[in-house]
Amino acid sequence: MSFQVNLSNQAALVTGAGRGIGRAIALALAQSGARVCVNDINPDTAHATAGDILAAGGQAFDYTADVANKFQIGPMIEAIRDRWDRLDILVNNAGVEPKASVLALDEWDWDRTMSVNLKGTFLCTQLAGRVMRDQGGGVIVNVASIAGYKSPLANGSAYCASKAGIVGFTRECAREFAAYNIRVNAVCPGVIVTPMTEKSRGDPDMMRKWLEDIPQHRLGESEEVAQAILFLCSEAASYITGHALVVDGGKAMG
Repeated sequence: MSFQVNLSNQAALVTGAGRGIGRAIALALAQSGARVCVNDINPDTAHATAGDILAAGGQAFDYTADVANKFQIGPMIEAIRDRWDRLDILVNNAGVEPKASVLALDEWDWDRTMSVNLKGTFLCTQLAGRVMRDQGGGVIVNVASIAGYKSPLANGSAYCASKAGIVGFTRECAREFAAYNIRVNAVCPGVIVTPMTEKSRGDPDMMRKWLEDIPQHRLGESEEVAQAILFLCSEAASYITGHALVVDGGKAMG
């Protein structure tokens, strides 16, 4: 069952929205009435997500930009303001996940992960936050992970570190932005059926281990993460800020 909220006339930006969790978030916001800027570094997937929103009767446009580059993020924020004159919701979802042990991880992969996952979250939050401050409020949701919250990921040191940084950054932003009527929260997904987990899902041993560790004995769906984010964007969550909401079927509890 979908969480029913009314986000009519609100303008939203979802980064990394071309596929997986980001796509599900963009569709859920649009279904609730929000106008959505669909960002992705891949122009084809961004265009496809925006096209699906338009085909369903929603309002959207796609914008190709690398969230690690402030000279691309700034014009994207301005494009949203030019089109809709405001920005009410930011979902920082864009991310990368290199797989290698600490001893084997290439420095370039470490730097790129920090640039996209953590620096990208900072840049988008800073620029969108200024708009929200000037207009009197807004909502920011950062997509972290249980890998950076409580359940480290094998061969995922850069990813874990970046996602832990997002949780800490979220809490500091919530403290600072409260004066501007801006709520800032994070969502920490567990193992979700997405293109990012496709290879691991093809490994029977990995699947068996995952299902043994998850009390609900199943993987999550992108739409379930999107519903949690929809809640945090809604008035139902008006007194929630600085929180990291775990969406993982119980994997990280205890």
